[in-house]
Amino acid sequence: MTDYGLDLQFGVFLTPSSAAPQQAVDLALTAEDAGFDSVTIQDHPYQPRFLDTWTLLSYIAARTERVKLSGNVLNLPLRPPAVLARAAASLDLLSGGRCEIALGAGGFVDALVAMGGPRRTPGEARRAVEEAVDVMRALWDTSERGGVFLPGDFYPIDGAKRGPAPAHPISIALGALGPRMLDLIGRKCDGWLPSLGNVKGGAQALPGLNAIIDGAARGAGRDPASIRRYLNLSGTFASSRTGFLTGPPESWATDLAELTQNYGISGFIFATDDAAEIEEIGTTVLPATKELVARSR
Repeated sequence: MTDYGLDLQFGVFLTPSSAAPQQAVDLALTAEDAGFDSVTIQDHPYQPRFLDTWTLLSYIAARTERVKLSGNVLNLPLRPPAVLARAAASLDLLSGGRCEIALGAGGFVDALVAMGGPRRTPGEARRAVEEAVDVMRALWDTSERGGVFLPGDFYPIDGAKRGPAPAHPISIALGALGPRMLDLIGRKCDGWLPSLGNVKGGAQALPGLNAIIDGAARGAGRDPASIRRYLNLSGTFASSRTGFLTGPPESWATDLAELTQNYGISGFIFATDDAAEIEEIGTTVLPATKELVARSR
């Protein structure tokens, strides 16, 4: 049971519906006005019912002023890391330092293969993600002279020029649950972004998963507290509490504060396309949760 002591961050997880192109943009503006810290967009490039995530993030960046922007999570097999690194740095420069990266190894394999992507084994997918992290970090690092040379099985780089440097140090989080991916997060990444609904055993399983990240971080000479633990969540407002994130705003705040105090979660990303729910979370749940955590600390 660990509270890593990081400041709390709140975000939304929006659906990029191509049938209602302005919906996600309007919801992003609602979230910013309600006090959220970030806007994230799911990424399924093979799905024609969705807008392209990177295009949508860029458009939202131009319409907003403060919120950070990220895919949740970007489909790495269909987004080559060298190109993604330059795209992220560009968006970061244009938005005043508001771009962050969250990567996934690529689900729905048949669909991504149909789009020309690779079919990889779980081990290959993990190694490809690790290579991608190294590629992106190297291309952003303009403090070194000369080109980038990174031999690799999936993303070899042979003399690519560095830059542009982003406006701020872009963080890289991974959406993953396997032990080897958690080890990678501990060794090289800045954040962990699972969906609670995909965690076998629910919140009670989080300490064990955190322990894998923490052990890998210490083994690499890193402070485990430097790695932010995010969680994709959803809930239902009701007049009385009947379960986790099901009840009035004050019960939501209690549930979220316990996730911070007992399970180390400091980033809450709410999957919702309901403007009223976004406003309720931002104006009532967000400040109440921060107050509860501040008291406990």
